[in-house]
Amino acid sequence: MTLDDTIAAIATPLGEGGLAVVRLSGSHAFSIADKCFEPVGKTSLKPSSAPTHTIQFGKIVHHARVIDEVLLAVLRGPRTFTREDTVEISCHGGLLPAKLILDALLAGGARLAEPGEFTKRAFLNGRIDLAQAEAVADVIHSRTELALAAANEQLAGKLSQRINQLRDDFMLTLAHLEAHIDFPDEDIAPDTKSQLLTRLENGVAFMDELLQTADEGQLLRRGIRAAIIGRPNAGKSSLLNQLLGHDRAIVSHIPGTTRDTIEETANIRGLPVIFIDTAGLRESHDEIEREGIRRSRRSLEQAELILHVFDASEPLAESDEMYLAELAGKKRILVLNKTDLPLKLELPSRSNTGAQPFEKIHISCVSRQGIEALKEAIKSMVWAGEIKAEMLQIAINSRHQDALNRARASARQAADALRNDVTLELVAMDLRIAANAIGEIVGKTTTEDLLDSIFSAFCIGK
Repeated sequence: MTLDDTIAAIATPLGEGGLAVVRLSGSHAFSIADKCFEPVGKTSLKPSSAPTHTIQFGKIVHHARVIDEVLLAVLRGPRTFTREDTVEISCHGGLLPAKLILDALLAGGARLAEPGEFTKRAFLNGRIDLAQAEAVADVIHSRTELALAAANEQLAGKLSQRINQLRDDFMLTLAHLEAHIDFPDEDIAPDTKSQLLTRLENGVAFMDELLQTADEGQLLRRGIRAAIIGRPNAGKSSLLNQLLGHDRAIVSHIPGTTRDTIEETANIRGLPVIFIDTAGLRESHDEIEREGIRRSRRSLEQAELILHVFDASEPLAESDEMYLAELAGKKRILVLNKTDLPLKLELPSRSNTGAQPFEKIHISCVSRQGIEALKEAIKSMVWAGEIKAEMLQIAINSRHQDALNRARASARQAADALRNDVTLELVAMDLRIAANAIGEIVGKTTTEDLLDSIFSAFCIGK
């Protein structure tokens, strides 16, 4: 990728809608837009002549043919998202208008942007750091208000401020060590050594604090997979519909209605939970149903939480006991459905010493009794304690977790070496590795492969 060329892309989803936006960024943005934009009215101007941060009304014309009436925003760098000259064209939504406008810009000398290239340029031009760039994608993909709040905290630089402070502390310690390496005749005074060790240990403690947010951060970003399982006609599809708040799965009194897995995401107490409604677990001679049961098995293996649904109006079956034992190692909630009918179910006490702790919730999908209690139990199972604002500020992702684990190991090794009077060159080497790993989080130490990996996951136009 080069920053010398000018890039263009459609910044809104393709499809029919009221509006679409085409974005153009780079040193030739205004001259390229001039070629196809015709101002309409006495006050509208060509992009190259217009003041910054103004809206111009006109038409996009290509090959002497009017494509659409548009509003064109003129944004002069560096006061733009990419810190480059930028044009944003708002046209009518639809399959053709935005595409034809993009074609006109490409014909005028622009290049089609790669996925995430606008945000990548914002990072390379110093407007945001790498953690903030990742937060842009998190904002776009947020599925709950908590996920959006965490993404906005990271976009505002709350995590970056703490990471930069940690790296600065390590760089200051490294500078002290290298000064003593340059002047080997001067030993490190005991007080100075103690201060350096304290700084290192404080850094390790802070990394431990950040690493403790990894599970929560990943949960907010990608959600948790919860498989709804049980015998046929226990009420699994009815439960899915109640949790989603609308009818998604077909509900019938005929056993075996669900023959494939159905996945839907719901907002459960601010957390994104991906519910998988599975085919009823039983022996079947129907090939289609058997395939559904095989898929249910795969969903069980991948699920992080099990909602095991029982028909409380029927006695416990042998298959129920078998699945209770089989799933003992999984985090699970036992959901006793149909409590509006006479109770006939008796569940065995927890006898397996290796079993994961579980909740037992009584519900009725007909009357909605117990549904809110079930939602609270799901939240408690996947997120311990209160969801605090300060935790959202520093909820790290898997890339940050990997970098911090490497930094922590090297910092711990540097502290141990300094405490045991190992040669300072080795201490400095470990500390430099730690500082570089921390720098990866905000992009102060990066490789092209790392940047390609991060920004390739973005959508085109962002």
